[in-house]
Amino acid sequence: MKDRRKQNRKDLNAYSQVFDLYEGALLGYLGDLTTSGAMVIGENSMEIDHELTLQLVVPALEGATARRLSIPARVAWCEPDVSPQFHNIGFEFKDVSANQRKVLEAIIDAYEFRRETPQYPYRPAARR
Repeated sequence: MKDRRKQNRKDLNAYSQVFDLYEGALLGYLGDLTTSGAMVIGENSMEIDHELTLQLVVPALEGATARRLSIPARVAWCEPDVSPQFHNIGFEFKDVSANQRKVLEAIIDAYEFRRETPQYPYRPAARR
C-alpha cells in the first residue's frame, strides 16, 4: 500500500488490546498509532470501509484516569501480516475529540518505540 497518511506512524512498544465496542470482540493489538488512525494486528481480516467504534485499552499513563478510549473508525486497509496467522488492519479515526487527541498524544509520547541510536559515551577498544 502506498503511504498516503498525513502523519508519520509511531510504532508502539506497549501492545494494547483493541475491541469492537458494540460487538465486544477482541480485534487485536495496537501496532502503531497516530492521532488520526491506528494499525491493529489481529487474527481475522476485516472488510475495507467497514465502520465500527474501536475501544482501545489505554496503557498506564502518568496523570491519566481513563483506562479505555472509544473512537469511531473505518477500516482503511487490511493485509496479511508477516506471520501468516495474523492480519494488519489499518483504521482511520472518524471523529477524535480534543480530549481523546490529548490521550492519543500521551500514549504516543510514552510508548513510542524509539529507533534512534543511543549516544553511549566513547569507549576506546581494549588493548590486548
